[in-house]
Amino acid sequence: MILQLDTLQHALENDAALRRRRRLQPAEGQGAKIFPPTYPGPEKNDPPRHVFERRRINGEEVWCVLVDSVQSQANRAEEYLLEAARQKLIELPYVSVDFSDAKLDGLTEITSLEAPHRLFDAILRDSELCGVPFMKSDVGRALIAAKASDASAIFELSPTALLFGVWNSTGEGGGLGAKFPRCFVSELIGVNVPTEQNGGDVVSAARRTGSRIDPLGVLRGVAVYKSKEGWDVEAENAGRGAKKVRPSEINHGNIAPTVDKLGVTCDYIEQTSVVTLAGLRRLRFGNSERTLAARSLLAALGLVAMLEQDARGYALRSRCDLVCDGPAPLQLVKFDGSTEDIELDLAAARALYAECVAAVRNAGFTFSSTPLVLKPQAKLIAIVEKSRELALAGEGGEAAETGA
Repeated sequence: MILQLDTLQHALENDAALRRRRRLQPAEGQGAKIFPPTYPGPEKNDPPRHVFERRRINGEEVWCVLVDSVQSQANRAEEYLLEAARQKLIELPYVSVDFSDAKLDGLTEITSLEAPHRLFDAILRDSELCGVPFMKSDVGRALIAAKASDASAIFELSPTALLFGVWNSTGEGGGLGAKFPRCFVSELIGVNVPTEQNGGDVVSAARRTGSRIDPLGVLRGVAVYKSKEGWDVEAENAGRGAKKVRPSEINHGNIAPTVDKLGVTCDYIEQTSVVTLAGLRRLRFGNSERTLAARSLLAALGLVAMLEQDARGYALRSRCDLVCDGPAPLQLVKFDGSTEDIELDLAAARALYAECVAAVRNAGFTFSSTPLVLKPQAKLIAIVEKSRELALAGEGGEAAETGA
């Protein structure tokens, strides 16, 4: 089936989801080691770990590893859509906080596609529109009032917030603001991973090694004194309150070789991406014409996000560079579980999305091709400045809070 606007609208009224299951392999080739993300253990000094779980694959239980989480995939999709909008490949409304006048080195802009909580992030909350705190402006109040029964305010300002999910958890009402579940979900797992038991934990059967040889030959036995002001080999020259430390604490000296139970091999990596049409049907936008137009645009935007990743690649992190392993058809999933293959490439998805943009404007939506620009409040700039001062002094971080 060739997916056009009329067939998409029919699917939105009658079917369950748009789905694609794609197999990938390491860029180095099948069977090469990859490095999934690591997470801290439950105890303070636990080594980092991958996330393993048992899944049923083709009727059998096998060990799988999380290669890229739903949250991480959403962030990547937002990155790709933001870049496409900046390159004028798609029209996409969003909110931008302009830090260019704040004189914070390296910080010029943060958008609603980059902020962790999207439209309801504290960065936007603590910014202002035309001199008014954002959430107290007319635009902000409309956002706060948005509900699934009429999500027009969110849709017009940043439709990606509805596609990837958003919750007004930081504003008035103690986190009782409206929640909008994700309508786009994507995840990557490694299938059939060799594992072993480590006490009560499941760990990788692969290993990662590490070491560092200091070209200066600095030995760990050298006495070094460190203070907030700097370091020296003489205590009196290191500043007030200097303490004796090892050279490694000032980034000199050898690092002894280590072997960690990290990295995995697997039969293959599988990405599952879904745009839930049933989920989109929970959202309303006023009358039936507006509702169908907005739902269609969100579905098309999800397809663009899905296909943009193919074009921009799967270099997920260091030593986790993946490539597609053969074609992967997009499928329309019906309510009885049957599927129908869909023909759609990135160019066609962008064209379909452009049709949807025209349709929402015809339905009466304000759908801007430029961002709504906010300015950070003085207190937001101040907290960043103070944080940077503490960071330069080696203070105020999570390690300091926990006594690490």
